[in-house]
Amino acid sequence: MPTDHDRAIELLGRTPYGRVSASRRALPFTTVTRHLVVDDGQLILRLHRGYGYHRALDGSVVAYEADNVGSGAPDIWSVQFTGTARVTVPDPAERERFGRTPRLADGVPFDPVFLRVEPEFVILHHLTEVPRFDLAHSA
Repeated sequence: MPTDHDRAIELLGRTPYGRVSASRRALPFTTVTRHLVVDDGQLILRLHRGYGYHRALDGSVVAYEADNVGSGAPDIWSVQFTGTARVTVPDPAERERFGRTPRLADGVPFDPVFLRVEPEFVILHHLTEVPRFDLAHSA
């Protein structure tokens, strides 16, 4: 029987993007990033080098979150993955698994940089039979 940790890692493998959060000069920030699950549950994140976030994240504890919130599924899951990030160079097979990079990031060519995150905590949250609100935020 899989544990919540195992299930969380499996769910991360089903979705290609999430959000990484940390602090930069004592201020919190979050950015969208592509991820891969590798090496017994570690993550490799691909970010745009031009943002400079990799410098703030390298050696820092980060929180990574991915979910299926926009899927329209009646059951919603969210994985919270916390650990220390380190700038890395993925091997050729890992780099290939990332697939094509985005063409632009805020109007400039996307320049990839990669971070490896060793998990400290992995938490799975699951909501069942979530009501659908198609126009919940419309006036």
